Order: sequence, then C-alpha cells, then structure tokens
Amino acid sequence: MHITYLFDPLCGWCYGATGALEQISQLGGVTIQLSPTGLFAGEGARPMDQSFAAYAWQNDQRIARLTGQPFSETYRQQVLGAVGSTFDSAPSTLAIVAVGLQAPAQEMAALKALQQARYVDGRDNGSMDVVTDILAAAGFSDAADRLRAADQQLLAAYRTRIEAARADMTRFGANGVPALIIGKGDKRRLLPSGTLFGDPQILAAQLEAA
Repeated sequence: MHITYLFDPLCGWCYGATGALEQISQLGGVTIQLSPTGLFAGEGARPMDQSFAAYAWQNDQRIARLTGQPFSETYRQQVLGAVGSTFDSAPSTLAIVAVGLQAPAQEMAALKALQQARYVDGRDNGSMDVVTDILAAAGFSDAADRLRAADQQLLAAYRTRIEAARADMTRFGANGVPALIIGKGDKRRLLPSGTLFGDPQILAAQLEAA
C-alpha cells in the first residue's frame, strides 16, 4: 500500500504523529512517501514573539498529553524563548529534500533527527546553520554539504515537492497537516485527520482494508 504523508517539519502535531507513523511503517507491504507542504515556509514563516511562543507551548502540551511525545523545557526556553528568531520550516524542509536526493529511504530518519533536535534538544531548526549541523551529526554529511551549497537541483526539487503536496491538499480537501492520502492513481483517498491520533489498531485496520 502506498501512503502519502502530508506534513511540515515544524508542525507540532506532525511530531506528535511519529508513533503512529512508526506503527504504520511496520505493516506489511506499506510504503510511506513524505510530502512536505511548506506550511510554515516562505509566506508561512513568521517571527517568534512572546504571544506566538505562548500559543505554541499551550498547543504542544495538548499534543504531549494526547500522544506521549516529549516537549522539553529546553525547547521551551531555547526555541520558543528565542524572541526575534524566525519560525520558518524552509531550512528543515530543504534538509529532508537534500537527504531524499541522496538516499530516499532515509528521509524519515532525517525528519526524526530534526524533530528530536528541536523538541527535545532545544535546537532551533528554523536556522539553516543549525539544520546543516543536525544533518551532519545524524550521518547525512553529503546532504549537509548539498544544503550548504544550495545547488539548483536541490532548490528545484524543493519547489517541485511542495507544489505537489499543495496540489494534493487542494485536490483532496486536506485542511491542514498531518494528513494521510492512501492508494495510487485514481484510487487515492484522504483519511480523516484524527486517524493518526486515535486507536492505532483502528488505523491499522483501516489501512489493511483499503
């Protein structure tokens, strides 16, 4: 079964869906295609201020209660507390695309490394320098070099993948991320947004029946 995973690397709910994604990936015959939407990149980026930081932390605590995913105090102080920094998912999205150009099967590992660095280690992966360091430390040195160079192939691939993800969101009426589109061709369909945060056995049954 083919699953398109619509996400943004700075989306707290996408981080919260990590456990469900891991369970899905263990089902027989399942392939997961990461489809970054650029929700918080470009025009979706914004400066970090106290109001937004408070809103984000409140939302993060709700995600933590529902999913068990940790949001550390270090993250709260060093990322949300960095007033004047930029909340921008472009660097992390570019990093995932760079890994995909080298080793497509490792994109999920790269995403997890970036999420761990942000929400647990308190590193601001809205910064290109920080993201490059995270990639290199996670064993993706070739992708890190490509990210530093910002070569034209990487930038073109970035634009293509975001355009494809946004087209899927429009086509299937996805109101946000995370979201799952299952199937291929004209048999593709969008699963309800809450599916990733419900009973994992129900989710597995829905996928196996699709």
